[in-house]
Amino acid sequence: MRTRTPLNDGWLFRPDFDDALVAPDAAEDGFARVRLPHTNLELPFNNFDETASAFVSCYRRHVHLDAAALAGSRVRLCFEGVMAAATVFCNGRLAGEHLGGYTGFDVELTGLVTAGDNVVVVAVDSTERPDIPPFGGVIDYLTYGGIYREVQLEILPEAFIADLCVRSAPTGRGRSLSLVLTVDNAPRTAADLVAEVALTGPDGDVASHRFPVRLGEDPSPSFEAGFEAPGVQLWDLDSPVLYTVVTMLLADGEPVDVHSFRTGFRDAAFTPDGFVLNGRPLKLRGLNRHQSYPYVGYAMPRRAQRADAEILKGELGVNIVRTSHYPQSRHFLDACDELGLLVFEELPGWQHIGDAGWQANALADVEAMIRRDRHRPSVVLWGVRINESADDDAFYAASNALAHRIDPTRQTGGVRNFENSHLLEDVYTYNDFAHRGDNEPLKTKAAVTSHAAPYLVTEHNGHMFPTKKFDTEERRTEHALRHLRVLEQAYATPGVAGAIGWSMTDYNTHAEFGSGDRVCYHGVLDAFRLPKDAAAAYASQADDGVYLAVSSRMNPGELDEAKIGRVYVFTNCEAVRLSLGGEVIGTHLPDRTRFGHLPHPPVVIDDFIGDRLVREQGLSPAAAAGVKRLLAAVVRYGDKALPLRHQADGGLTMLRHGLSRDDVVALYNRYVSGWGTPSREYTFEGLVGGEVVCSTTLGPSHSAALVVEPDVTSLVEDETYDVCRIVVRHVDTLGHDLPYSTEAVTVEVDGAASLIGPAVLPLLGGSTAFWIRSDGVGPISISVGSQRLGRHRLTLQSTGNG
Repeated sequence: MRTRTPLNDGWLFRPDFDDALVAPDAAEDGFARVRLPHTNLELPFNNFDETASAFVSCYRRHVHLDAAALAGSRVRLCFEGVMAAATVFCNGRLAGEHLGGYTGFDVELTGLVTAGDNVVVVAVDSTERPDIPPFGGVIDYLTYGGIYREVQLEILPEAFIADLCVRSAPTGRGRSLSLVLTVDNAPRTAADLVAEVALTGPDGDVASHRFPVRLGEDPSPSFEAGFEAPGVQLWDLDSPVLYTVVTMLLADGEPVDVHSFRTGFRDAAFTPDGFVLNGRPLKLRGLNRHQSYPYVGYAMPRRAQRADAEILKGELGVNIVRTSHYPQSRHFLDACDELGLLVFEELPGWQHIGDAGWQANALADVEAMIRRDRHRPSVVLWGVRINESADDDAFYAASNALAHRIDPTRQTGGVRNFENSHLLEDVYTYNDFAHRGDNEPLKTKAAVTSHAAPYLVTEHNGHMFPTKKFDTEERRTEHALRHLRVLEQAYATPGVAGAIGWSMTDYNTHAEFGSGDRVCYHGVLDAFRLPKDAAAAYASQADDGVYLAVSSRMNPGELDEAKIGRVYVFTNCEAVRLSLGGEVIGTHLPDRTRFGHLPHPPVVIDDFIGDRLVREQGLSPAAAAGVKRLLAAVVRYGDKALPLRHQADGGLTMLRHGLSRDDVVALYNRYVSGWGTPSREYTFEGLVGGEVVCSTTLGPSHSAALVVEPDVTSLVEDETYDVCRIVVRHVDTLGHDLPYSTEAVTVEVDGAASLIGPAVLPLLGGSTAFWIRSDGVGPISISVGSQRLGRHRLTLQSTGNG
């Protein structure tokens, strides 16, 4: 029977390699003990030499096998991700090689291992080799290095299930299933076996089927069988129902091998009219994701990978993610399956196409990606074209043909950034960076392509308007609005399946890109997964729960000419009620004039006066209305550049109501500029059905406290170490992050965990975060603070897996 054992602990690492290290009896002094996932070099947050992690390193591990386990068995190591080339040795002999950092691979150890102690050595080449995608040109992201995903040891029977896929189609009673099973029969064992497949869902067994499997001289025979699965529930965004497919090979009624995976059943199609899921048109609203994290790059375990999917679905409210620009962790994709988050999965690459050998490696990546993930209901599109590359009809004819052969159930896309590209894929996927703030948010489909194929915008914004969490309020607001304008245009345009924004998070990059500090500040979240204002553009479009975020802190001195002219409330509420100093000054509705196609248009507030001119100044309603029009015009145009129509209207108002210029200036300074006048608190209340469901108060405030919040209170040691993110926020007296706080905090971690990254952290835009890594089982003590703000002490627990 097959056994699969995690092999993530007990590795030795050194940041160099030579042939002498391959010997089983090589000295092990100079090695450090590490756990997988592992990065070959922890990097600073920014301002580093990106070539620092590009070197060849050595990993070494002792593997004990007993004679009983080896009898009549085959042995292999299963690597999920090594950046970027791996050469594997066992007991001093070459076992296998793999080129490519984003797809998994198996190395056969049969015949190389013996009962007792065995030594596995992996030489890891993390340089940017021109024969390995995505390398050969320049790329706008870092690839880091190391064995950065998990490893397993498999003990297998001589003939075992090597590949299995299930395809389905709707029937009147449920689904008809077609199962294709491939057996690895390298020893060419002759045997008459029986395959038994069982489909189990949330309510128990659904269907089962048996069929014969006759093995002979073919080392890789395939078998196909069809059967009915009545009553199957469809996987959907709000009900992501998953089923388990368990397949056993039986010899004389006894199991020889067992293979299982989860899947879901849904009908998804990109059409010229848009995207359709289970017969229902669905506008796609998404973000691109890089799998990198501060300090450790790609090397993060299950919890952190899953957390990104939870943020995308639960906090940002998107319905699709693009895995730019490579296949990503199975843990991330598992969470997408479970949460109901659609995925556009893409092969590794960025603009550059290499020679014939490079292209062969790219096609191998396509095959590995699809074979690994074709059972996932979340995956609805395969990316089989190098991101933003030139047309190459021969290469892309091959990549599309390969994808359709391995998985005829899904469509293909290929992301380009230029018009009138050749179309060999099923869906024309296009990076549209047309929007500059004052022009059209998206190009028309007709301006991009003459093909009548389905059409999807796969990137927008990003480098067009990089925004830091600590930028000015005006820039942070414009960042959010640019995302909203693109989403509005996508929703408004028939035939556009949707828009996937660039990007989920900030990320480290090469010297040719970013802000000169090796960071691309393109995310709606920062690199620590903390929100910028643009996150509100997405979060406010969700139908679940209530959401309200205000684009301004209502501090006049932050704004040009100290004018609070227009404030955007990003919300999914029906209306927003505004109060000043406890008095209601107006109720405002969503702006359906400029954002009428969005599920939840923002509420735009440009009247912060209400009826106060009547109540506080004794003006008549007519005079108050005239003065408000004049003051609004001054806010928009300035007092030295008022258009004639506003000059005339204002002059008539002053004449009719006996107001002097000094009177109007005084009213402007009191009700608009706020410069030098007493500040008051503004309260924004979200209303649904006329009832207050959420609120926030903004206005004068000062430093109040340091808030330290762990994502979880218990870490679990399972297949490998666990991690926990801890968020640190410097808040004001109203509970909001102080956007320009650069307070430095120190972190101390004791007990069954260690700190990832430096122990002294500057706050960026009033907040930051750090991760801790479990180091066994037991209590964990964490201290975070500064001399000014005091210290916070947390106690977490690290437990075993049961």
